[in-house]
Amino acid sequence: MTPAPRKVSVREHAWLCTEPVPASLDCAQVNESAFDYLCRLSDRISRGGARLLQVEGRRRLKLDNFVGVIETPCGTVLEIVPKHHSEGGSLADARALLRKLLLALLDLPARDVGEASLQLFDAPLSDWVMGRFLAELDTLVSCGLRFEYHRVSEELPFLRGQLNLNQQLRQPPGCEHRFHVQHEVYLPDRPENRLLKLALERVRQGTRNAKHWRLAQELSFRLAEIPASQQVKQDFRAWGHDRLMAHYRPIRPWCELILNQLMPLAVAGEYQGMSLLFPMEKLFECFVARWLRGSLAAGVDVRTPARSQSLCVHQQKPIFQLEPDILIADGSQRWVLDTKWKLLEASNRANKYGLSQSDFYQLFAYGQKYLGGNGRMALIYPRTENFRSPLDGFDFGGGLSLVVLPFDLDQECLLGAEHLGLAHRPKRLAA
Repeated sequence: MTPAPRKVSVREHAWLCTEPVPASLDCAQVNESAFDYLCRLSDRISRGGARLLQVEGRRRLKLDNFVGVIETPCGTVLEIVPKHHSEGGSLADARALLRKLLLALLDLPARDVGEASLQLFDAPLSDWVMGRFLAELDTLVSCGLRFEYHRVSEELPFLRGQLNLNQQLRQPPGCEHRFHVQHEVYLPDRPENRLLKLALERVRQGTRNAKHWRLAQELSFRLAEIPASQQVKQDFRAWGHDRLMAHYRPIRPWCELILNQLMPLAVAGEYQGMSLLFPMEKLFECFVARWLRGSLAAGVDVRTPARSQSLCVHQQKPIFQLEPDILIADGSQRWVLDTKWKLLEASNRANKYGLSQSDFYQLFAYGQKYLGGNGRMALIYPRTENFRSPLDGFDFGGGLSLVVLPFDLDQECLLGAEHLGLAHRPKRLAA
């Protein structure tokens, strides 16, 4: 049997098998070691309530709707990109879309990755993330790291700072010439710098890009006196936000991403590879919410998600919290919007266009609790060649209605938004 490729690029919901198959974005071959690792990984993840893939026998498996990169212990790199076209679609377009969605998730400005770099970049997501982190860290180090004073207690042959009389009086005979002193040292040992050092070490050990490795080595020498973080969560909570730390803001999202703090799902286990996974529902929801914030009129409040209502009350306490993806408020008016990452078939009325009845039950509950049973709601799906325009409205009765709208990820606009009656800015801002 011919050996499987070490680098595999597929779309979500693709098939993977151990036998030779014609390579495509929807079907690919991996070696048996990578196959077994993916099965074990799926078992660990499924215990947390998520599902990474479906296994059919011991010969093939089907990926679910997670995207990103998985690196196996045998060295196979599996790149999973979004599937936003029912038919066709190129790997370059899917990668560009994934990076666009990732920027929205991290809430980074679009200028961080320009159009040219999106078109010219041809590397897996993990290499791109590491490259962006290194570029930001190089800029930060050039601008200057923040230092702070640390109080140090030590024994010196000369006086420095404050003499510790209690310790000095306990000095044994023959050591009176040495002084127990306390003084302050100006060091870069801060929570932010410790986190950056830890992230840099992970990138230096994980990158296979020669350019990235050389830059990581250079930066490691420049940060040699800073210890790596030993308490990641505590150091992130202590990250400074004052104006003197303003130049640290651009690098924090990349640092969080590499250290698995912002990950909707992070690969965990004995093997520490640069593996990054994202559920497409979350990426799509964040992108739509960000577009709405930039497109709606000033003063319109966009909450993501809303958490103020529950389905019922039990023993005088609310139970079963209702969390619509997006709640929009404009004065006394309210709108409930929910995003779904699913490809609809607008011409397939017999199969209800691919809509889920449980989603409609959920939206009905949202409408009753958040809109008082009277108002407008929307389900937002990605625009595809089979879903180009809004479906006819759905009436729940009592003044409560729902529209199903397509969101064009290429043009970055919500088609049929006028059905909701939302007030937009005179000129739409770029997401």
